[in-house]
Amino acid sequence: MLVGYTEWPKEFADRYREAGCWLGETFGGVLRERAEKYGDQIAVVSGKTHVTYSELDKKVDRLAAGLLNLGIKKEDRVVIQLPNIIEFFEICFALFRIGALPVFALPSHRSSEISYFCEFGEASAYVISDKALGFDYRKLAREVKEKVPTLQHVIVVGEEEEFVNINDLYMDPISLPEVQPSDVAFLQLSGGTTGLSKLIPRTHDDYIYSLRVSAEICNLNAESVYMTVLPVAHNYPMSSPGTFGTFYAGGKVVLATGGSPDEAFALIEEEKVTITALVPPLAMIWLDAASSRNADLSSLEVIQVGGAKFSVEVAKRIRPTFGCTLQQVFGMAEGLVNYTRLDDPEEIIIHTQGRPMSAHDEVRVVDENDNDVKPGEVGSLLTRGPYTIRGYYKAEEHNARSFTKDGFYRTGDLVKVNEQGYIIVEGRDKDQINRGGEKVAAEEVENHLLAHDAVHDVAIVSMPDDYLGERTCAFVIARGQVPTVSELKMFLRERGIAAYKIPDRIEFIESFPQTGVGKVSKKELRKVIAEKLITVKQ
Repeated sequence: MLVGYTEWPKEFADRYREAGCWLGETFGGVLRERAEKYGDQIAVVSGKTHVTYSELDKKVDRLAAGLLNLGIKKEDRVVIQLPNIIEFFEICFALFRIGALPVFALPSHRSSEISYFCEFGEASAYVISDKALGFDYRKLAREVKEKVPTLQHVIVVGEEEEFVNINDLYMDPISLPEVQPSDVAFLQLSGGTTGLSKLIPRTHDDYIYSLRVSAEICNLNAESVYMTVLPVAHNYPMSSPGTFGTFYAGGKVVLATGGSPDEAFALIEEEKVTITALVPPLAMIWLDAASSRNADLSSLEVIQVGGAKFSVEVAKRIRPTFGCTLQQVFGMAEGLVNYTRLDDPEEIIIHTQGRPMSAHDEVRVVDENDNDVKPGEVGSLLTRGPYTIRGYYKAEEHNARSFTKDGFYRTGDLVKVNEQGYIIVEGRDKDQINRGGEKVAAEEVENHLLAHDAVHDVAIVSMPDDYLGERTCAFVIARGQVPTVSELKMFLRERGIAAYKIPDRIEFIESFPQTGVGKVSKKELRKVIAEKLITVKQ
């Protein structure tokens, strides 16, 4: 067993197996079975390159042999930092086949994060592309190797320079180590906003269960075409149902280099994409662009939106604009995933973030003393289940804070649950602003502001105040002509919200700072406004 990994207690592991959650599958085995069943069908498309299930399976076997020959062993950690390219899947499944563990980094990560992943994860190898979006990852690899001398191999897709070219690793298949379904398959990154990302150990058993149920809920089958516009290493476009869920269903994965409407709309038309996953800011861009594009998007059946709460006002526009179903997704790399169902009433789809995908998910909503709140009241979300981890990797102290003694994960989300069991996300614990004793949930006010025609996006944070302790500051990205502060405040008053919820200050900004996993960094925004206030005082 991997050192630093917290297993499910035996009683729960037995329960999940008996219930048919964990079927004893491995990623390497799943790909093999799909290659046997769907051999000549296209598994993945990138640009003009189309790869069948059979071709992908054979390339994975050959690369697995090369990785073993290079010296990468079972349970070795390998940091993967690749853009949306086919080689991402080849290296992932090759590592799965030999029992080595991918550590999923994002293309936006730089020396600080990658050095941490390599050092903390004791990585034996680091996989990169040569260049992407004008950035040279080989230069980054040199910096990392200087900081982490234990890093043995750098594998490059493209021009390798002094490193190892991935093309030199493909060799005749050899006998591979035995991999158990209960083994840790990979380490995913947490989406937390404090410090560097924690590492999340996911097993073959739990993750395959998650994507299997996701594929069922999303009606994926061998005819489905899933387009990835978000970074392919993100948990959301990987398993909800994502690329891995599409492979499980025998469908086709289409890789976009990014989310720009020009590229994405053309791919939807060309590849007859049926489902894709967006985050709210990207959904807004697509909505604004749809009227000025001539692409045929009629193949689209589902647009998923997740990663952050989706404004009701914006959610209402998806079906009229694209003629397809909106599916809200609320989940976390640590486990629990909630979906609105495709046949849910529009009212549920627009106003909630879905309900747990599994009957075996346990959800509690509690107050600050861990007592269950009354139905419909806002509280902190706790969860445990067959695909929610029991601990972060090598993080004993943090685990003591993040998990209850009986194994519930403290998600950090403020939610309420309606009578039908659907979750409405009210914000994060740290998104609750205490304005002189009056509690302001930032996302509630954000949703009101997003209903204004001149507001493209908004983020509300606390700012320090000598009198009230905290006041509210709204950072606004305008759409077109910038509205006045008084206009926005009047708009909020007319929408009938309490006076104490109207932002004390409104700042206009061109773009939001982001966290390492691409979410709006409210921590940075709090820092920006705090520094402005200090400057004014001086």
